[in-house]
Amino acid sequence: MKIPAIRLLNQQLLKPLFSTPKEVVSWMGAMQAQDAGMVKWAVGIRTKAGTLPMVEKALQRGEILRTHVMRPTWHLVAAEDIRWMLKLSAPHVKAANDSYAKGRDLEITEELYKRSHNLLEKILCGGKSLTKQEITDQFLQAGIQVDVHRMNRFVARAELEGIVCSGEAKGSKHTYALLEERVPPVPELTKDEALARLGRNYFRSHTPATLQDFIWWSGLSTTEARQAIYLLGASLTAETWNGQTWYLHEDSRTSMKTAASSLHLLPSYDEYLLGYKDRTDVLPKEHYPKAFTNNGLFFPIILSNGEVTGNWSKPAKKGGKHLTHSFFRSETLAEDALLNRGKEAYLQFISSL
Repeated sequence: MKIPAIRLLNQQLLKPLFSTPKEVVSWMGAMQAQDAGMVKWAVGIRTKAGTLPMVEKALQRGEILRTHVMRPTWHLVAAEDIRWMLKLSAPHVKAANDSYAKGRDLEITEELYKRSHNLLEKILCGGKSLTKQEITDQFLQAGIQVDVHRMNRFVARAELEGIVCSGEAKGSKHTYALLEERVPPVPELTKDEALARLGRNYFRSHTPATLQDFIWWSGLSTTEARQAIYLLGASLTAETWNGQTWYLHEDSRTSMKTAASSLHLLPSYDEYLLGYKDRTDVLPKEHYPKAFTNNGLFFPIILSNGEVTGNWSKPAKKGGKHLTHSFFRSETLAEDALLNRGKEAYLQFISSL
């Protein structure tokens, strides 16, 4: 099984199928988004003729949202998916956040959470988008004592309860808005319907992948993940390879007419690496520390024909044109034309405003 080649196709890195950011994010299911700038490139590189204004417009319009869902971290999700995804993941994420808060003087009572939710609904009502600092100021005026860490807890819980989501950015600053005002209502899904949809979204875009990959990416329990696979039924094909069971979705592409060489400059926290628990199929284990750290910091990476072979860095100064790169092995060769094309694609993207 040529795992890198198949993943390049279904992660929309080769011959992308979609023209809009919303279509890309919907296809991917969710895209990890700690780095707000880099995740825009993650969307752009997967979009036909993607530009930075195109991605930013989708965020401003609320077609895609940047919020905490699935695991206790930032993700991009399509607006119409946010409610059912929260219904699945919120209990797990709240439990993880509450566990982290214990012993760190960050515990908050349910009564205080309720008060904070009422205040958020009051200050954001009317289509307002406020930064975290603006919300903090309002909390202090209302007599709710907060610091940076406790404020993070308040807004994260409000996200998980479906009260707030990302609003219209103010310059480079992230904002919060009321979910009910930002996202039109959609029909509710049962838990089984939501599990099946999440499984479909993951396996079609991350094919081929294992059960453990899906559990890692989704934050679901093993029981829930197995149920999702069961519900997908014949739409998933199971193949045994290298002693593991791999799942391929019927909507995924598995072959190309041509196998031309390819090179991609992927952003930090990209789904190509982060979307799987086991990354050895595209990255030798001895090179793990060059691509990510044990505490979850992921670096920008170079893909050569689907294999992670090096790192790259964006220009040091805004408006700069010089990208640096390095390969993990000194003997690694990449065609200059491909490397230059990859660099130029990124530079055109960030300069397209």
